[in-house]
Amino acid sequence: CGYAEARGDQCDKCGKLINAVELKDPQCKLCRGTPVVTPTQHLFLDLPKLEGRLEAWLERTWAAGDWTANARHITRTWLRDGLKPRCITRDLTWGTPVPLDGFRDKVFYVWFDAPIGYLSITANYTDQWERWWKNPQQVQLYNFMAKDNVPFHSVVFPCSLLGADDNYTLVNHLIATEYLNYEDGKFSKSRGVGVFGDMAKDTGIPADVWRFYLLYLRPEGQDSAFSWADLLLKNNSELLNNLGNFINRAGMFVCKFFAGAVPDMVLTAEDQRLVARVTLEMRQYHQLMEKVRIRDALRCVLSISRHGNQYIQVNEPWKRIKGDERDRQRAGTVTGVAVNVAAALAALLQPFVPGVSAAIQAQLRIPPERCGLGPGLTCTLPAGHRVGTVSPLFQKLEPEQVEALRQRFGGGQTPPASAPPPAPSAAAAPGDPKLIQELTEQVAKQGNLVRQLKAAQAEKAQVDAQVAKLLELKQQLALAEGRSPEVPKGKRKK
Repeated sequence: CGYAEARGDQCDKCGKLINAVELKDPQCKLCRGTPVVTPTQHLFLDLPKLEGRLEAWLERTWAAGDWTANARHITRTWLRDGLKPRCITRDLTWGTPVPLDGFRDKVFYVWFDAPIGYLSITANYTDQWERWWKNPQQVQLYNFMAKDNVPFHSVVFPCSLLGADDNYTLVNHLIATEYLNYEDGKFSKSRGVGVFGDMAKDTGIPADVWRFYLLYLRPEGQDSAFSWADLLLKNNSELLNNLGNFINRAGMFVCKFFAGAVPDMVLTAEDQRLVARVTLEMRQYHQLMEKVRIRDALRCVLSISRHGNQYIQVNEPWKRIKGDERDRQRAGTVTGVAVNVAAALAALLQPFVPGVSAAIQAQLRIPPERCGLGPGLTCTLPAGHRVGTVSPLFQKLEPEQVEALRQRFGGGQTPPASAPPPAPSAAAAPGDPKLIQELTEQVAKQGNLVRQLKAAQAEKAQVDAQVAKLLELKQQLALAEGRSPEVPKGKRKK
């Protein structure tokens, strides 16, 4: 595809697997010198010999298992072109040494070697490892990966196991995501662009917030992008104002109005409607999780808390508790139903944010044997059950805090909003169609972000920062098109 940064095993832009000698302008990563090709002997996996067995296995597996569309497509592409012998050794000093005379100075290629680690890790954990890895009749194997790793798990490693002819367990469900990008570009450790696992820990943002946001934007059907502004928005709107607000209110009503004991509940048609809505969302959640549509399952959880918040707002138990006996009984029913929805959310959240789930269980004192999921909403916390101390589950993220992190992990890829737009360079002169196209897409993307922030009634400082970025991009686009940049409209001084 002509990508200048393509590496000698796989191109990061188009995903094609290539050999180093196929690079157009190869250069050493360390010294930038031009490498010299010398003859050497390698071991190859004879994939053509296994092609028929692989196709027969894939046909059976695809009929019974869940493979994402991109995983199927990538695998079909390999088969369509015909399998080629695949080199599985390298002339390197690091890696797993090849235990064969004549090749002991070499190591295995990482994507031949790494999947075998799945078995050896299990064998290090238990001497009963064959109960999982040589038991295809009773074991369902799920693989999770980004799409660039699909061929190694759908072709190369299965061929290794089929060729061994020793009843190994092969993958049943291959779940591949698209790419997660960073802001307006790509993650890059070498350029310091993006947040990586060890860095995320030092941001001060709780681990469960990271877990939630990354699963919320999981690129299941198309590429998605991490955005600091969106992280702030989702934390403050979905976690704090939606999920946390509902669970906290439900628990607080029990403590404040009913001395910490779940009140008696006499369900009306309105309460039954809420139970039905929650049950429907829970069933959908189960179906999506079974199909490994994790992001959509998380949205079911957030829909349940939205139903709960609406239920509380309509019924106003804080007002009814001050009324007559009938009103107080109604306040008790609403509170009891709400806190049982909160208990259900503790179980639904466990796969996504385990720390938050544990905190809800502790605050509501949910007995371990009751913190499970049935086919629908049940009375987990009966009348008389005593809850514990209820406290907020999430903290608000401030624009200044998030902007500082954006600058810290930007790697210089995005200039500050207050910086003047850079003048067009010789490589990006006015009229450059590629630059114009890129800037047009960035303006559209940034415009959508601004509209989302305004619709969500985000803080003024946050909106202003993103509007400034939008204006800057528009100025750059105007320069690229050879037009005079528009001066932002403002109030005239009297």
